[in-house]
Amino acid sequence: MELVAIAGFAVAFAGAHPPTGTDWLRFAILAAGATVHIQLTQRQEERRRNRTKTVLIDLIAVWVFPAVLVLPTTLTVLLVVLIRVQRWFTARRPAHNFVFSSISHSLAAALAGLVYASLGAHDWHTITALGSLREFGYVLVAAAVYEGVQLIYVGGILALSDPNPTLRNVLGSKADNTIEAITTGLGAVTAVLVVTLPPSVAIMAVVTVFFNRLAELDQLQDDVVTDPKTGLLNMRGWSESAERALTRVRRADGNLAMLMIDLDHFKWINDTFGHPAGDDVLGAVAKALGEVTRPADIVGRFGGEEFLVLLPDADAAAAEVAAERVRNTIAALEIATTDKRGAQTTVTDRTTSIGVAVYPRHASTLQGLMQAADAAVYEAKENGRNQVRFADGSGG
Repeated sequence: MELVAIAGFAVAFAGAHPPTGTDWLRFAILAAGATVHIQLTQRQEERRRNRTKTVLIDLIAVWVFPAVLVLPTTLTVLLVVLIRVQRWFTARRPAHNFVFSSISHSLAAALAGLVYASLGAHDWHTITALGSLREFGYVLVAAAVYEGVQLIYVGGILALSDPNPTLRNVLGSKADNTIEAITTGLGAVTAVLVVTLPPSVAIMAVVTVFFNRLAELDQLQDDVVTDPKTGLLNMRGWSESAERALTRVRRADGNLAMLMIDLDHFKWINDTFGHPAGDDVLGAVAKALGEVTRPADIVGRFGGEEFLVLLPDADAAAAEVAAERVRNTIAALEIATTDKRGAQTTVTDRTTSIGVAVYPRHASTLQGLMQAADAAVYEAKENGRNQVRFADGSGG
């Protein structure tokens, strides 16, 4: 991928005009703003990075994207390098990973700048009202290229390195992409300021520090409702989301189903292979649940080896299909892990007992549905495990 990037840089640099005095002044302004932002948010970024297990959105688009719009490609890439060198001290990642992500930022900026420049001359001082609409469209095109190149470049590697890639793993979560879109939008505002009122860029430095704090608070709130072992919602987060879903279904006079999933003989895994292997099994099951459920379904860890899935707008028939799909998927898992001596091993042929409760047939409250599904799980276990049972005693 880095070799591919060299070709992209060659094309972008070939079309770049030599920097002028004005370009260097704008570069200095953006570099100063980025440096202030980085230095004032070092501790926040370090805390965010330590809590993040996936790709971290580090908000530098606020400074890089304006460079895409107002600087030649050579200075844009130089700005990215300057920012990334400063970020190195809080990145705490292997050097090759850091270099790769730095190149992805640089390539995205270079190609976005090339596309924007190819759309024509851009004189914001003399632009008309109608021309501003056209120019806004050009900015959106540049933003799409900037974001798209990063998604393809980084997402492509993530997809290739994961044997079972998911859309969320490859493209990031909705929250990640929202943050990136907002920072790119703030970058467009910064570009306008650096051209029309350069001293006011200082305001953006303050705004980015504040926004960094908001991003950290959002991450802290997410941590409160997330189970650290599986990445799924914990009981607090799941209950809050499930209550909201149940309220919507109740108002619409619709259907809703709940699956309670209990891994059979989970203690045997811990006793035979060790607790790290048990954690690997929980993680693999959580990932599998994310892959076989719908985006609207609410998946959480109930505790121990039990999971909960809320299925909005699902009747008994749909719930049975979903439950059997979950049961078969978990049974087919081949989970690479280690045994008590640290040797590589694979855990296979895991079975589950699944209890199903349907609103309003079995209960009208979330607590009532949980109790009904739990009773169905016990019935499934008493009848031989590895099966789906409904709360009224019927089989899956």
